[in-house]
Amino acid sequence: MQKQIVDFVLVPLGLLVMVAYHLWLLRQIARRPATTVFGINAFNRRLWVRAMMEDTSKNRILAVQTLRNNIMASTVLASTAIMLSSIITVWMSGVAYRPVAMVYGDNSQLGLSIKTFSILVCFLGAFLLNVQSIRYYSHASMLINVPNYMREMGPMDLESSAEYVWRTVNRGSYFWSLGLHAYYISFPLFLWIFGPIPMFLACVVLVFLLYFLDMASDLGSVCSSNAQKEGHREYSKADVVAV
Repeated sequence: MQKQIVDFVLVPLGLLVMVAYHLWLLRQIARRPATTVFGINAFNRRLWVRAMMEDTSKNRILAVQTLRNNIMASTVLASTAIMLSSIITVWMSGVAYRPVAMVYGDNSQLGLSIKTFSILVCFLGAFLLNVQSIRYYSHASMLINVPNYMREMGPMDLESSAEYVWRTVNRGSYFWSLGLHAYYISFPLFLWIFGPIPMFLACVVLVFLLYFLDMASDLGSVCSSNAQKEGHREYSKADVVAV
């Protein structure tokens, strides 16, 4: 019973650390996008979409190849996630339960089932997120190549059309990032099999690593100063968080 108390304390605490970090990151993206990698990438994607759509005859191949590379990256992650989910499902249903002596914590069959099911849900979520990323990138690969004279015949002008394509590309990138974060979260869940202490330590270390991967305050200040020097308007919060 004393070992199970360690699970009841450290596991929720580790998950709380992860949830608190992602809520804080979401707040930073909404209020200070220039300090995050997501905000800077969203701004540069907008510039890239406009540059590609200004002359589709010259930039058609470059735009399609770039989006195809993103589709391939999402496809690899989605295929890996569904493969790992299948392996975990087979392992859960076909392997006999054997207690691990080195685990300091809940070592029951129910506990092991909860741990493996959590990892399974994490990989299934990564799979669905990457499939959505492929969906948006596939739409964007067609929309970005519509000739300018054809856009004049439709309900949107070049500016509105570029804005719509940018939002489509942006959504694909956001889903890809969420799928990648699902992979990151699966690491401490996997270590949970070996006890709550490795899981909690992995959550703390992972939060520090994600902070350095997701934040780019120096780059944000550089981008803002360069935009002011070149006479471009500095992008607002709505430019980044609009989906």
